[in-house]
Amino acid sequence: MGVIGPNGAGKTTLLKLLEKLLKPHRGLITFGNKDLKKFSHNEIARNIGYIPQYHGSNFPLTVFNTILMGRKPYFSSAPKKDDLKVVSEIIKQLGLSDLSLRNIHEMSGGQRQKVFFGRVLAQNPEVLLLDEPTANLDLKHQLEILALLADISGKESKTVIMAIHDMNLALKFCDHFIMLHNHKIFARGGMEIMTADNIEHVFDVKVSVHRGKNNSKFIIPESTSVLASKKI
Repeated sequence: MGVIGPNGAGKTTLLKLLEKLLKPHRGLITFGNKDLKKFSHNEIARNIGYIPQYHGSNFPLTVFNTILMGRKPYFSSAPKKDDLKVVSEIIKQLGLSDLSLRNIHEMSGGQRQKVFFGRVLAQNPEVLLLDEPTANLDLKHQLEILALLADISGKESKTVIMAIHDMNLALKFCDHFIMLHNHKIFARGGMEIMTADNIEHVFDVKVSVHRGKNNSKFIIPESTSVLASKKI
C-alpha cells in the first residue's frame, strides 16, 4: 500500500500512529482485533516493523550486528543459534555477504538502507511500515529496495505500507493506495483512484496519466499548478 500526499499531509504521522510511536487523540487502532495500545513493546516489535525516514546509529556497528538488533524481541540476554542463522540468511538475501563485518558508517546510503531494511526483516513482522524508503537513493537502489519489498510481500504474505513521494514508483510497485489531503483520507483503493483529477486535487499540480505496457500507468506532471492556471 502506497501512502501518498503532499508534504505535511500526515503520511509520517499515520505511520507513527500505526507503530504506536504516537497516540491517537481519538478513535481506535486495532491489530488482529486487539487494541494497539494494549500491545507490549515486544509484541509491537514482533508484529510491526518500522523504518523511519531518517535513521542511523551513533555506534560503530557492523552490518551483522545492526541486523542482529532486529532479533532482540526474540531473546532476553544473548542471541541463540537460530537468531544468528536468521541474520546470516537475511544478509545473503540482501546481497551483503561481502560487507557483513563492515562498519555501517563506511557504507553508501543505498547500502545502509539495505542494512536497516534487513534489521526490520530480522524482526519477522507481519506488517512493514516504511517512511520514504527510496529517499536519497539512486535509481538502481530505489528499484532494488522496492522490488525486494514487492517480492517479500508476495512470497511471504506480508503487508507493506509505505509513504512515498515518487508516484510513478508507487504505480509500478503498489497494489493499493491511500491519498492524504489536509490530514484526511481523500481517496483510497486500487489503481482506479490514481486519476489526473484526484492527483491534481491533492497535489495542486496538473498532470496527465498515461497507459504503458501491460496496462500499467505512468504520470507526467505539468509545470503549471492548478491554482495558477485558474488565476490565469
